[in-house]
Amino acid sequence: MTAPDFDTSGAPGDGTRAVRAGLPEPVKYEPTLPGPVFAAHYHLPGEPTGPYTYGRDENPTWTRLEQAIGELEAPGRDGVETLAFASGMAAISAVLFSQLRAGDIAVLPADGYQVLPLVREQLTAYGIEVRTAPTGADAQLGVLDGAKLLWIETPSNPGLDVCDVRRLVAAAHAQGTSVAVDNTLASPLGQRPLELGADFSVASGTKMLTGHGDLLLGYVVGRNAGPMAAVRRWRKIVGAIPGPMEAWLAHRSLATLQLRADRQTANALAIAEALRGRSEVSGLRYPGLPEDPSHEIAARQMRRFGCVVSFTLPTRTRADRFLEALRIVDDATSFGGVRSTAERRGRWGGDAVPEGFVRLSAGAEDPEDLVADVLRALDESATL
Repeated sequence: MTAPDFDTSGAPGDGTRAVRAGLPEPVKYEPTLPGPVFAAHYHLPGEPTGPYTYGRDENPTWTRLEQAIGELEAPGRDGVETLAFASGMAAISAVLFSQLRAGDIAVLPADGYQVLPLVREQLTAYGIEVRTAPTGADAQLGVLDGAKLLWIETPSNPGLDVCDVRRLVAAAHAQGTSVAVDNTLASPLGQRPLELGADFSVASGTKMLTGHGDLLLGYVVGRNAGPMAAVRRWRKIVGAIPGPMEAWLAHRSLATLQLRADRQTANALAIAEALRGRSEVSGLRYPGLPEDPSHEIAARQMRRFGCVVSFTLPTRTRADRFLEALRIVDDATSFGGVRSTAERRGRWGGDAVPEGFVRLSAGAEDPEDLVADVLRALDESATL
């Protein structure tokens, strides 16, 4: 499922928006995208009334990137603010620790990113009650009563379950609960949480957003000034800021986001379709497959289904042999890059998955080559 290049209302399509997001007005003899600004401090005579005073607070390179991400996450929406961070975990931590106080209740996904259990320990140490429930079947609704903040991760990583964001947001807002959605796996071209009613969209820009596996980045997009002021204050306190070079590289990479997302989504579907005919593969998940348990909900709220496919091979040994037999797909962690990767998630010990569980991220290679590599590796791993 892909968005058209232009919609019928005359608004720019995803490709046009990605290519031009955050660019300054053209100035004769100046570059289209100005280079990174390396500055710890700025000339500051008199009263500090300008936007740039000190390098931990603001940087012109961040400003352009933040404007660009905001245009992709919430196009046409007034009052939306975006803040860039040094990593996805820095962005996640900024929302959680700026919005919650001792005595508050937070609801987290039980099947989310593997660092969330560490976050839960820290929140609990600060006197915050943490409840968890799985992403699938909107199970977080069952533990939502009295919560200050609901944290959603959809699709979940690595299990690829999907929840109904609109339904959860409606229930949360009815009792005064704020909602943050981890949009890392979907990317802003796959899903726009603020349009679905969420208060925050949070993501690791390390993944599909920038797509080349060469930088760490995170961001928070929020619809309300008050909560975002607290997020900004947290960034200032902990100094979790991106470097100007990383911010500039990220902005440059946005220009190809739609091209990458379309190719990677198509490749993921091709791999998933090839895997569903293999007897040794169980637990195959990809929201773009019509038979996937999450497909109906995903089709209502996602514009692209993402680049990640997950499945389970019979044993840990079989999964390891499969990964060793791959030639095009690299054995590496993370996802969303132009080079396909796969890994046995059980090796990290933080995910509740079978030993033979494999998370595969489709890159931008030719689909025929990727499918052939995966099927050949399955065949070879069965006979080694």
